[in-house]
Amino acid sequence: MNKLDDALQPLGPDAYAASGPQINETQAKAAQLAQDGLRPPPDIEPYYLATHDEIQLFELCHENGLAVMLKGPTGCGKTRFVEHMAWKLQRPLVTVSCHDDLSASDLIGRYLIHHDSVQWQDGPLTTAARLGAICYLDEIVEARQDTIVVLHSLTDHRRTLTIDKTGEVLEAAPGFQMVISYNPGYQRMMKDLKPSTRQRFVALDFDFPAPDHEAGIVAHEGGISHQDAQTLVALAGKLRAFQDRGLAEAPSTRLLVATAQLMKRGIGIKRACQVALVSPLSDDAGLLDAMNDLLDLSLA
Repeated sequence: MNKLDDALQPLGPDAYAASGPQINETQAKAAQLAQDGLRPPPDIEPYYLATHDEIQLFELCHENGLAVMLKGPTGCGKTRFVEHMAWKLQRPLVTVSCHDDLSASDLIGRYLIHHDSVQWQDGPLTTAARLGAICYLDEIVEARQDTIVVLHSLTDHRRTLTIDKTGEVLEAAPGFQMVISYNPGYQRMMKDLKPSTRQRFVALDFDFPAPDHEAGIVAHEGGISHQDAQTLVALAGKLRAFQDRGLAEAPSTRLLVATAQLMKRGIGIKRACQVALVSPLSDDAGLLDAMNDLLDLSLA
């Protein structure tokens, strides 16, 4: 039984005695996992409405040790899906937001100076592989190619990670799974995945849900009526057409939920849409004027 399995087992009375009266079983487990940089499985199911067979496919990939690639626009539910699957599979989750300066050492680990000694500290990728967690790399195309290549041995039949600085060849523990995501709309010549990386993953395509489905999500997450949610979704559908007029990014389901949350707290629908749905989309004055005109017409 590895360290993660120990953390997921029920705690005995000695553990409670050592922890004191202020800590319960769930908190104790969470604290033990947090020491390793992991987020324990949530107690409450993260809300997620499936649109196709993505849940079944992810479960099969997890069962067979296959890495998963999620493709879809910003704010369409990719991260929530991963959180939901971590809950469903009862695996801890470590999330890394990728960026241009992300190095291999940031993922694998490095030596750190502690007082008068030097100690090795695992990075998030090593921690997840060592303890059998789900490792989620968000917006993977933002990372450098020399960083992404360290994933290769973990995402094929080897399921190993070579730690050059320590000489260790780490075999991924049972339950480990690599998940990456990105927005295809952001792809550029210098920001894309190599074929040698792509072909190590099972790809699940995400998009904005169908209108009725999306309205259900907005109503639940935003705490507003289904009728108001339908109004927001209909407006978003019209705004998404502005991509043909130069809008870089379509309004996401995430923005609709933020708009709904403002409405729930007493902000009028028009003002909520202005600040949470329209304004975040662009700084172009012409586009903003056109979208605000559409807002006035739609909510007149």
